[in-house]
Amino acid sequence: MLKSIEDIQESMREQKYITDRGLATTIYLSKALGKPILLEGEPGVGKTEVAKVMAEVLSTELIRLQCYEGLDVSTSLYEWDYPKQMVRIKMEEICKTSKEEIESTIFNEKYLLKRPLLKAIQHKLDAPPVLLIDEIDRADEEFEAFLLEVLSDFQITIPEIGTIRAEKKPFVILTSNRTRELHDALKRRCLYHWIDYPTREKEFEIVTTKVSGIKEVLAGEICSFMEEIRKESFYKKPGIAETLDWALALVALNRQTLNKETIEETLGCIFKYKEDISMFMLEIGGKKAASDMLLGGCGK
Repeated sequence: MLKSIEDIQESMREQKYITDRGLATTIYLSKALGKPILLEGEPGVGKTEVAKVMAEVLSTELIRLQCYEGLDVSTSLYEWDYPKQMVRIKMEEICKTSKEEIESTIFNEKYLLKRPLLKAIQHKLDAPPVLLIDEIDRADEEFEAFLLEVLSDFQITIPEIGTIRAEKKPFVILTSNRTRELHDALKRRCLYHWIDYPTREKEFEIVTTKVSGIKEVLAGEICSFMEEIRKESFYKKPGIAETLDWALALVALNRQTLNKETIEETLGCIFKYKEDISMFMLEIGGKKAASDMLLGGCGK
C-alpha cells in the first residue's frame, strides 16, 4: 500500500483531496523515514484535511490534539482520575488496607485518563494511528519544548507506572498558521512542506471534485474570482475552505453563474472580517463597486 508517490496522489484523490507531487513526496518520505510532517500555510488551505484524508487512506484512527495557549502536559498526555481514586481510597480505608497497598492499587492504568499523545503512543490496533497536532503555533513555547522528547523517542515516562514506548510509531502531522515562529529544534525533527493557495486550475479541480452538482461554468467563475481576490491586500484572504463554502452556498441558491448581486449577497461566505467586506465594497473598485471590477477576471 502506498508504494509510490503516484499511489499517494491517487489514494488521496479517491478521498476527494487533490494534492500536488510536492506534498505527496513529503508524505511518502515521512512514511519511509518515520519522521513527522510539519505543514505550514495560510488558514483554510487544507493542512488539517491532509491528516483526516491520510487516516482514511491508511484505514486507521485519527487522533487529534488541538493546540491553544495554555495547553499543558495533563491535557495533552494524561492525568489521573482523582474522583475515582478518592472513592477507591475510602473503600480501602474501610477495609483497613495498608497505605502501600492503596498506593499500588490507585496508581495503575485503570485510573489513568489518556489524552491524545498517550493514546497515540499506546495504540494497539494493527495500523499505527494518524496523530494530528493541530495549530502547534498557538501553543506555548514550553509545550513545544515538551513535544521534542515525544517526537524524538515516541515514549513517555509516568512516574507511578514507568516508561511507555510506542510499539509502532504513529504517522504524525503538525500544522501551523505561522502566528509565531517555531523553534529550529522542532523543525529539525520534521519534514517540512508549505501549502500555498492553489492555482486556478487546481482549485477548479478541487471545487468540481468536492461540490456535487456544480456546473463547470460556475466553478470556473468562482475560481477566477478567488484568484483575483487573493491578489489584493485583505486582512484575511479567503482560502480553499471559503471557496468550497461559497460554491456550496451558490449551489444551494440554485445560481448558475456569478453576477454583481449574487456576489454582494454572499460576501459572508468569502470574508470573515467586516473590514475586508468594507474594503471590497468601497475601496478596490474605486468609484465602481468592487464586484464589477473583479467580475472582469471571471469573463463577465
